[in-house]
Amino acid sequence: MESTLSRAQYVHWRNAVFAIFLASGVSIATWASRVPDIKLALDIDNAQIGLLLLGMGIASIIGISTGPAVMARTGARRGMLTMMITLSIGLALVGIGTNVLTSVPVVVVGLMLFGLGNGGLDVMMNVEATAIEQDAGKTILPLFHAFFSFGTVIGAGLGWIAANWHIAVATHITIVAAAILVAAFACIANVPNREAVLDPEVPGEKPHWRARMHDALSAWREPRTYALGVVMLGMSFAEGGANDWLALGTAEDHGGGTAMGAAALTVFSVCMTAVRLFGGPLVDRFGRVLVLRVLAVAAAGGILLFVLAPSLLFVFIGAALWGVGASLGFPLGMSAAADDPAKAAARVSAAATIGYIAFLGGPPVLGLISEHIGLLNTLFILVALVVASGLFSGAAKPLAESPTRNLNQRA
Repeated sequence: MESTLSRAQYVHWRNAVFAIFLASGVSIATWASRVPDIKLALDIDNAQIGLLLLGMGIASIIGISTGPAVMARTGARRGMLTMMITLSIGLALVGIGTNVLTSVPVVVVGLMLFGLGNGGLDVMMNVEATAIEQDAGKTILPLFHAFFSFGTVIGAGLGWIAANWHIAVATHITIVAAAILVAAFACIANVPNREAVLDPEVPGEKPHWRARMHDALSAWREPRTYALGVVMLGMSFAEGGANDWLALGTAEDHGGGTAMGAAALTVFSVCMTAVRLFGGPLVDRFGRVLVLRVLAVAAAGGILLFVLAPSLLFVFIGAALWGVGASLGFPLGMSAAADDPAKAAARVSAAATIGYIAFLGGPPVLGLISEHIGLLNTLFILVALVVASGLFSGAAKPLAESPTRNLNQRA
């Protein structure tokens, strides 16, 4: 039986999970912002950097895929702490391997721990955030993803300062890792045990972990999981594809140069973050399904405009529409998966796994295809996936049997 939280306890819980999303974003941007310096310090080439990224990506997918199993064993609260400790250790090892030991193998181990921790954390923090949304009775999950975006901005900004001030990678990254580690314990202290996310109220009453594992895997036997997966997969491809290829497409294929490429990606990111910040009330007013369909049209239109743009002005308009359209598919898919609190943990874990694997694995696949047909032509694949996302958005309609609230009844 769930205990009732006071208003103050709820606010502390919500703010703690906001901070966890922020910390995850900071950690990813911290590593990414120092890649050029890591490359120089280790004296490696782009191909070797690619192998480092591949190792981290594989570890991230393992973390995402095994996250539900870990959570079934530990609960989301302890699981998040474990994952934040793991990614902090991994991040610190990247810094130590870069400047202190100058060892590629140490950096590889660090990146794999970092990817594993962040992958598992991605699943668990989304499960926790959906539990908070259920308690709130309104759409706030996009706001959690906005905090992740804020974290990437903060991490990138600190990385830019560190690089310009010639602060050693080891010093910079180790300080950030230590700060995330301290934040982990401070945040988890404000996260209550909740049965909805597999935490025990009374340890002796918790079912055996095998039973919880069976429950965690049950969502994979439900057709709605796969329909929501299509919604999230299309939008995750659109977001991940923009992060990795939008700047390059602007700079090279549209002839804008590197500065314009960075500016176009910034426009995309700002538009996406703005909708995540302010989109919740629109969802509550008009319903998930209508909002998802409108955003799918915006994303598909934006990508098409970006690909076919006759000038840089239209490139930037396309990037803006692309950012707006890709903004809410992932968080609203999570909200839909959590409609039934009794099965929220299993369904959100499954949905998060589909979404994050698409987010991580999609852009490299696009890169391989682009070698054969060109980058801009490859982006037509994103249009098709976004259209599919819009067509399947009816799966996000709130469940009629949801016992706790009538959120987004205007489907």
